Amino acid sequence: MSVAPQVTVSTGILRGEVVDGVRRFLGIPYAAAPFGPNRFRAPQTPPTWEGVRDATAFGPTAPQLPYPGAIGELLGSVEIPGEDILSVNIWAPQSADTAPVVLWIHGGALERGTAAIPLYDGAGFARAGIIFASINYRLGSEGFSVLADAPRNLGLQDAAAGLSWVHSEIAAFGGDPRQITIMGESAGGAIVAGLVANESSRAHIARAIIESGPLDAQTAKKAGRVTAQLARRLGVAADRAGFATVSSERLLEARREQAAGSSPLGGTPGFQFAVDVGSLPRSPHEVLAGADVPLLIGSNTDEYRLWFPPAALADITRMKLLLGRLALRIPRRAVAAYRSAFPGAATGEIFGQLATDIMLRGPLTTLAEARTAPTYVYEFAWRSPVRDLRAAHALELGFVFDRLGDPEAQRLAGADAPQRLADEMHTAWISFIKTGDPGWPAFGTKRSTRVFDAESATVPQRRAGALDLLPSRSSPLSRSVRAPRRRRAADRGE
Repeated sequence: MSVAPQVTVSTGILRGEVVDGVRRFLGIPYAAAPFGPNRFRAPQTPPTWEGVRDATAFGPTAPQLPYPGAIGELLGSVEIPGEDILSVNIWAPQSADTAPVVLWIHGGALERGTAAIPLYDGAGFARAGIIFASINYRLGSEGFSVLADAPRNLGLQDAAAGLSWVHSEIAAFGGDPRQITIMGESAGGAIVAGLVANESSRAHIARAIIESGPLDAQTAKKAGRVTAQLARRLGVAADRAGFATVSSERLLEARREQAAGSSPLGGTPGFQFAVDVGSLPRSPHEVLAGADVPLLIGSNTDEYRLWFPPAALADITRMKLLLGRLALRIPRRAVAAYRSAFPGAATGEIFGQLATDIMLRGPLTTLAEARTAPTYVYEFAWRSPVRDLRAAHALELGFVFDRLGDPEAQRLAGADAPQRLADEMHTAWISFIKTGDPGWPAFGTKRSTRVFDAESATVPQRRAGALDLLPSRSSPLSRSVRAPRRRRAADRGE
């Protein structure tokens, strides 16, 4: 039986465990519990402890509701009671010495998810010589309310505190604080973008990976719509004193009531980042264009098929598509181009592809064109046989983590997903974390994109002509972001 490993950090001594040759330390506080006097306040200094702290179990999860309906059958979660939710977990090779580090930030629409989900086990990265860290952060009303007299983007501030902890403490586990890659999917990808956009956090970041993550922040008024509605429902003021009188459980119940009866086409407001002088002075998509941080970024071909179940897609008529096109200012010729790019697709599928590209693929393409730092773009295209999900949102996670046998991965990908594709993606992510190069050319003027499929290939970005007709690619802001890249490319003679 192996001796339990111990590590000393600034707050005390930790006792972890060795699992399959990997050292593991779980549930380490990187900030104080954000309840009681710390509720709706910026993350506070973590507590110290006497003696040796057991670090063999995940810390408590942030208050949240399970996923509803059909999505809840595909995306699971873990609930661990307690208040010390701001914790970090470490997987480290036994002989690590100045090893590269990756910090994983989970997704969940800023109101669900946890690092304790078994799919996010970091042992595969540790066996490749990387120290893998993951964090929890405040979610929903606790983390992203826009209150009159409280700090904003608290969940993002938590992630910044977690990154700072990793930078300060990771050497004790054998990691190199100068070689930290931050990685996240969906809302976790948005947090990665927010951290790169914040100058103080960016100083700790060597590289970044954004999987299917939104890249923008809203005005406080727009981001605060969900908070204002909840305040009216609860009969309290939209300030710290008002929300502090409401328990976390009642806030969750009010959110459930608020979202009852919503649909993918007519949902209630969601939690979003707010532009804020203290935590996020500019929207991430504006800052990332000039950030000197190598970036791996991409999306899945059919993201929308997780959010729109088959019945909802079938309910989207030509009239609904027309109304959506007018509301989003999508040119008629863009719809025609998407019908040409997806021959035989139903009206609902065309709407879903448009939504996917307006939210994710269009903005990431604009960003990739604007950047001069190395930028590698991928598209995950492998089609799952489960519920006709195809290449839906979050499907790539089982491949990236090389955990296709995990029940969470199999709910999305089935039992016979191609291991060869998992080997390929996991290896590419490891290569980027170690070297900043995943193994295919940077995006550049050729718009080089790695398409991950049963037979993967690096090709010029697919459906580019249709994509470029969307408002997310043709707005004045998008043009102003893209222009510097074109000028710099011309200067280089590309």
